Amino acid sequence: MTASPATRMPGLRRFLTERPPQPERCELCAVTVEADHRHLVDTEKRALVCACTPCALLMEQPGAAAGRFRTVPARYLTDPGHRLDESAWDALQIPVGVAFLFRNAALDRLVALYPSPAGATESELEPATWTDVLGGSRLAELLEPDVEALLLRRTDGRFECHLVPIDICYELVGRMRLLWQGFDGGAEARAALDAFFADVARRVRPVDEAVRP
Repeated sequence: MTASPATRMPGLRRFLTERPPQPERCELCAVTVEADHRHLVDTEKRALVCACTPCALLMEQPGAAAGRFRTVPARYLTDPGHRLDESAWDALQIPVGVAFLFRNAALDRLVALYPSPAGATESELEPATWTDVLGGSRLAELLEPDVEALLLRRTDGRFECHLVPIDICYELVGRMRLLWQGFDGGAEARAALDAFFADVARRVRPVDEAVRP
């Protein structure tokens, strides 16, 4: 019987089996990190980077890395005293039911994004309109540039606005891009969206309990 190529050349076997996924590592010190690791914002590259807990804590110190890296806080806040309505939502001209906005320190303005099949899509609405609609919320006053976002959702006539870590917004964008089907995202994407906001609802605290990160 003729031996298969893999039998004749054992070294080829490694190409015939799926390689295990590589563990995620801290992008500053290269140590392996857990699945629920912290993130930093690289303000020069405008990107999120993975971080171990010691590096995340180090980057919270004033002047660390000359301010290039900023640790994403872990706080979740909501403002019960500030409510959006249909007219406010319509003014924002969001084509889907979810959006998030953050203050880009380099541009010194608000940037608004929403999930789509192509990933995070930037709203073309003037930043002044976002300020007019959301400026009355204490969440906007507390928003830390680059590392936190205001997360908005409209569903069944209800409106939500939460202050959240910016990394979870991009996590949501990635999840929606992976699951999106058809014009409105499809049932699986909507179920994932509901689960995501249910988790946010469990985490949020009233703005009166806010502590500066």
